[in-house]
Amino acid sequence: MSELVSYSFSDGIARLGLDNGKANALSPEVFEALNAALDRAEQDRAVVVISGKPGIFSGGYDLKVMTASPEAAKGLVSIGSSLSRRLLAHPYPVVAVCTGHAIAKGAFLLLSCDYRIGVQGPFKIGLNEVAIGMTMHHAGIELARARLTSSAFNRSVINAEMFSPEQAVEAGFLDRAVPAEELEAEAMAIASQLTQLNMTAHRKTKLKARKGLLELLDWAIDEDKHHNL
Repeated sequence: MSELVSYSFSDGIARLGLDNGKANALSPEVFEALNAALDRAEQDRAVVVISGKPGIFSGGYDLKVMTASPEAAKGLVSIGSSLSRRLLAHPYPVVAVCTGHAIAKGAFLLLSCDYRIGVQGPFKIGLNEVAIGMTMHHAGIELARARLTSSAFNRSVINAEMFSPEQAVEAGFLDRAVPAEELEAEAMAIASQLTQLNMTAHRKTKLKARKGLLELLDWAIDEDKHHNL
């Protein structure tokens, strides 16, 4: 597996670790590696656990790509939105371990997973697109609308408000926030519990529950291809 995304498998759990520099920027190469890792996890019939590095889950899309040209930006957003859709429909449970900051697409990755556990601390989680001059893309709006509370949706998408891990639980970015010394054990306990699910029932129920969202994302991903950010 690519060094950008590490992969390990044991006891029905596939661990995917993001490692792309200081900000864990999400580039085309990182998305390619993530998709390859998900392919492998699917073959292993594994519960997926995606984590970042200490202090940061991901700072979002690679700004070098996003600022290269409108076409490059739209292409990267399309790849990222497609990965979010894949995670939402993944046939096995997906757990996100938010190891620190999760900004922009980093926060959208949290919104794409089935269970999200984060570390407590002086970290920021949220969607800063409009603060840095980017009009929010359709896929991001619909994903945020589906997973965040109504209040947090407006504060996050429209006002670019950042949340602490504890506030992120209330907003809907996370399901739990725990002390750093408990993060690994708690994340693995959750993943282990999820291995006990009937995976056929999990997959079919997930697709039923998210049918409307998945169809909306299909439309949004196509629509975003025709608009600059």
